[in-house]
Amino acid sequence: MADMAVAQDAPKTRSKGPLLVGLVLALALGGGGFYATYAGLVPLPARHASVDLPAIAFVPLEPTVISLGRESGRQHLRFTAELEVAPEYEAEVALLKPRVLDVLNGYLRAVSVEELEDPAELVRLRAQMLRRVQMVTGEGRVRDLLVTEFVIN
Repeated sequence: MADMAVAQDAPKTRSKGPLLVGLVLALALGGGGFYATYAGLVPLPARHASVDLPAIAFVPLEPTVISLGRESGRQHLRFTAELEVAPEYEAEVALLKPRVLDVLNGYLRAVSVEELEDPAELVRLRAQMLRRVQMVTGEGRVRDLLVTEFVIN
């Protein structure tokens, strides 16, 4: 009787069969899916779909170094950008590059160092600079301002 009481009190162990069956099925399905994709049996969406790009041209701006003042621990801002323009306005915008650089230089000198150091502010700064460039070059000539270098040292 003592043996029966011990046998009834002992916890029952679970079978590991369902776990092993699930693991084997998962591996088999994963391997089958890989093979079907690798062999081309499953069509995948095209990765390199050809898209007609609009006609654009880029006008590079010379690198600009702006002093940040003595009160900041930083010394200079190095800024480089390119202007995205419609091809028919490329020559006109290139002719106005000195004015564009002047307006960008004046704006960046007026911005506080805290704003320049905040990575989240770059989007707002870029929008402000683009608006100023569009005012200098004329409406509809410059589509975008692409910042290629923005280094504070």
